[in-house]
Amino acid sequence: MNPHAPPGEVREWVASHLDPLEEGDPATTLHNSDHDLLPGWSPPDTPLTPASVLVALVQRGLSLSVILTRRSDTLRRHTGQIALPGGRRDPGETPWQTALREAHEEVGLDPAFVSLAGLSTPYRTGTGYLITPVVGFVRPGFTLTANPDEVADIFETPFGFLMDPANYEQQERALPTGELRRFYAATYEDRYIWGATAGILRALYDRLYGAAVA
Repeated sequence: MNPHAPPGEVREWVASHLDPLEEGDPATTLHNSDHDLLPGWSPPDTPLTPASVLVALVQRGLSLSVILTRRSDTLRRHTGQIALPGGRRDPGETPWQTALREAHEEVGLDPAFVSLAGLSTPYRTGTGYLITPVVGFVRPGFTLTANPDEVADIFETPFGFLMDPANYEQQERALPTGELRRFYAATYEDRYIWGATAGILRALYDRLYGAAVA
């Protein structure tokens, strides 16, 4: 399926490749990770904190775009980084309830405008979170307002760009601990999308198209 195809066709096709909401949490034994690009690495056997993000697909004419944010410069962690709306799951919440709540809190997206399509593969971060990506389609007419405590900017990136593996590079940097981190990164206009956000979106490409790039 071409991501530039008419939104109705893309919506049905995307939903058919995701885990349905009725199944609840996807199997947490199968997940993508910050460390997938480091051969031989095995994650520590420590409890993970459940979290969710919303991959919000917005119809713009005959194409789709994805809502992304730039995190506030006042946050203690991941300051200024590009992110999908989302956060830690509260007790008793489903993954999609968390994603919708966090999107409403962070960018003012009214859940009534979101039609959920399904769940993508969970993503384990190096900071100990297991993030469930929740994919939803946003109908026209919504408004967004950034929560200044969490979000410095809201913008959209074409879905077709994010679903093109040629736009992702493998990059690496050394952590203060001396550990080498290797990750995906993509630059759209002046937006540098990397780390867990790029990993989640790149993993969604793998989920939808069933192929990885060497």
